[in-house]
Amino acid sequence: MKTVHHWIDGKSVEGTSGAYGPVTDPATGAVTTRVAFASAEEVDAAVAAAKAAYATWRTSSLATRTGVLFRYRALLDAHREELARLITAEHGKVHTDALGEVARGLEIVELACGITTQLKGELSTQVASRVDVAAIRQPLGVVAGITPFNFPAMVPMWMFPLAVACGNTFVLKPSEKDPSAAIRLAELAAEAGLPDGVLNVVNGDRTAVDRLLEHPDVAAVSFVGSTPIARHIHTTASAHGKRVQALGGAKNHMLVLPDADLDAAADAAVSAAYGSAGERCMAISAVVAVGGTGDELVAKIRERAEKVRIGPGDDPASEMGPLITRAHRDKVASYVHGAAAQGADVVLDGTGFTPPPGYEEGHWIGLSLLDNVPTDADAYRDEIFGPVLCVLRAATYEEGVALINASPWGNGTAIFTRDGGAARRFQLEVEAGMVGVNVPIPVPVGYHSFGGWKHSLFGDLHVYGNDGVHFYTRGKVVTTRWPDPADAGVDLGFPSHK
Repeated sequence: MKTVHHWIDGKSVEGTSGAYGPVTDPATGAVTTRVAFASAEEVDAAVAAAKAAYATWRTSSLATRTGVLFRYRALLDAHREELARLITAEHGKVHTDALGEVARGLEIVELACGITTQLKGELSTQVASRVDVAAIRQPLGVVAGITPFNFPAMVPMWMFPLAVACGNTFVLKPSEKDPSAAIRLAELAAEAGLPDGVLNVVNGDRTAVDRLLEHPDVAAVSFVGSTPIARHIHTTASAHGKRVQALGGAKNHMLVLPDADLDAAADAAVSAAYGSAGERCMAISAVVAVGGTGDELVAKIRERAEKVRIGPGDDPASEMGPLITRAHRDKVASYVHGAAAQGADVVLDGTGFTPPPGYEEGHWIGLSLLDNVPTDADAYRDEIFGPVLCVLRAATYEEGVALINASPWGNGTAIFTRDGGAARRFQLEVEAGMVGVNVPIPVPVGYHSFGGWKHSLFGDLHVYGNDGVHFYTRGKVVTTRWPDPADAGVDLGFPSHK
């Protein structure tokens, strides 16, 4: 059986803790790999390697850093298919989704390639007689990233390329459920010429996470995951004096106004709710139908959802794959099983899905659609993280926005309408960090920043874009006064002004 080890100081390092975790093929349910779990001492070794590398990497020229990143970008592009296959094998998402994940991660590598512009400082001359003031940005030191299972390549690439471009060194703790993509990213970085110790990967569970949060040589922590864990990460790391950006969960709403193109809205709802089996923090999990649009919209969503082809991710015909684990599959199913008793209309029940022949032991579930869902139902209150779409009704635009703003989360949201005035009001009035207008999943491009509001983000700065650069650097202001050479009484050929 394949074993995934750690990547420390530029090489694969076998685990020494004696603890391992299973990595499962979600389509078959079979354990295909084991992953070594790091002890606190192994985390310390990774941090020590990063600290040693920082001494020289921080002083490396911008040309050196960008040269490595340009080569890295080329290698990632050449290995797209390989990375996508690793993602599909351990996460289960279909190949096209996996390729899309790699492409979105590449956007941030491309942003990092242009770090020379992002790190330009500011200068004010002659603020007083012979006094200049300059503002510069410098790296933090050793920084850490803790990433989720649902995007095992993209989310790490949201973090470490920018961090190392800014002059930091990095310790990554990927999800133990699908760790192979992260190790391959590190191998390719070394092939691109990234010096030993600049990027390290330690696999593991809470032992590894907690050690990173408390380690005195880790200056900052980036995290993406569920809200309870994000809150813990933020609280614990902050208590140990670290800078933290911790992105949590979501319950993303899509407001559909009576003037909307309902066919376009239904297409968007199906792709946004059920794509990647709903295992993404930007999935649309609640549609708010305004006025009399609800019945027709639900019918159109149902018609499309019933045609989605579910199967193994490596089958080109598949449009949705399995869930990551059997336990998660059963948890998602429980929300559908309990929906009717809590007042919802179960339009589609995907819990009885029959898997393809030969895949009976996989973590399969079909698409579920719940209508007229009460706001106090578990299916609405909780982040399900699976292919379950809730539809709620609102009499007016104002009622719909109030419903969305009452949610404790504020990650992403969308409005579907032909009315520019309504869309403008929505983008100003809705309480969420990312807003789509006739765009169901408004994930920003790499040169803008990704992050939500309320319980979807703990910390001040979002991921990547300008916020990412600012997170991985700290500002310094230098005030300088040089006396005129003639003032020193030394004749350097300058005319005297006395």
